[in-house]
Amino acid sequence: MLRTAVLILFLLSVARHGCPQSYNAIYSFGDSISDTGNLCTGSGGCPSWLTTGQPPYGNTHFGRPTGRCTDGRVVVDFLAEHFGLPLLPPSKARGGDLKKGANMAIIGATAMDFEFFKSHGLGNSIWNNGPLGTQIQWFQQLMPSICGSDCKSYMNNSLFVVGEFGGNDYNAPLFGDKGMAEVRTYVPQIIDKITSSLETLIELGAVELVVPGVLPIGCFPLYLTLYPSWNKDDYDEIGCLKSFNNLSGYHNDLLKQAVSGLQSKHAGVRLIYADFYAQVADMVRSPENFGLKYGLRVCCGAGGQGSYNYNNRARCGMAGATACGDPEKHLVWDGIHLTDAAYRAVAGGWLNGTYCSPGILH
Repeated sequence: MLRTAVLILFLLSVARHGCPQSYNAIYSFGDSISDTGNLCTGSGGCPSWLTTGQPPYGNTHFGRPTGRCTDGRVVVDFLAEHFGLPLLPPSKARGGDLKKGANMAIIGATAMDFEFFKSHGLGNSIWNNGPLGTQIQWFQQLMPSICGSDCKSYMNNSLFVVGEFGGNDYNAPLFGDKGMAEVRTYVPQIIDKITSSLETLIELGAVELVVPGVLPIGCFPLYLTLYPSWNKDDYDEIGCLKSFNNLSGYHNDLLKQAVSGLQSKHAGVRLIYADFYAQVADMVRSPENFGLKYGLRVCCGAGGQGSYNYNNRARCGMAGATACGDPEKHLVWDGIHLTDAAYRAVAGGWLNGTYCSPGILH
């Protein structure tokens, strides 16, 4: 009798809410925020010149560097774990089974192609050739081995995570001494590139796409250390640089408009805007609400200016830098990337909809 009652309740729940949400696979595109090791797929692992491929990167979860720019996992790893899928292998890995997911993201990736930066005198600021358009080409090359001749239906039941893109598009000119006013003029072009790329993925069969905005770069110790100001008005109430965060906010405002426009155009597609900015800002403001203790203090660093524990000449993975003993209490891992613990919290915010519109979970 009890078993019958439980079965009836289960069937009523399924009828009301649908079957448990599942995906064939997760396919990810992005930069160092989501890369799972595309520069570390050779026989020797991570190259010696790649600082993010050296200890103590990876130590918290994997016990070794994997090419992820953190002490453990990134957001897409936690999404894969939630849906019972394997951690996303880098797409460049040889001989791997990519039918349950692949990660095209690569360190240093931009939305714009190299020619864009070259035309602005920034060719020397871009050091890898994996922009968004190229990542989509990599994915298209993999599709026959993933789904054969029936790719539309396979992609219809896969989750796509596209970004964030834009961070490195702004890093290049800002670190290349371009003025903020000029950099802001790049934003609409970057958004157009992201939008057209989303269109391409939709044409390939994607119907569920997570599109993260950029992070509040003015809250990262890298920027706070390189661009300090004696004027208190240059900082907001949580200690972040206003001008840099205003750039991130402008990008995100235009991206949200673009995502909304695409949603109106594609009624059968579910476009999900992930608010990286709001969540990271809240984590800086109240780290304890996310199980953390430190907002703006770097876990893996080498002292340096102020209280940030960031020294650009002795970055994490370089001589002189050491990791803290409690990375699970830190928001920031190395000055510009987050910790495993922070990425776990971000994934939760995207899944349940607290920082995602709509939430990934139906």
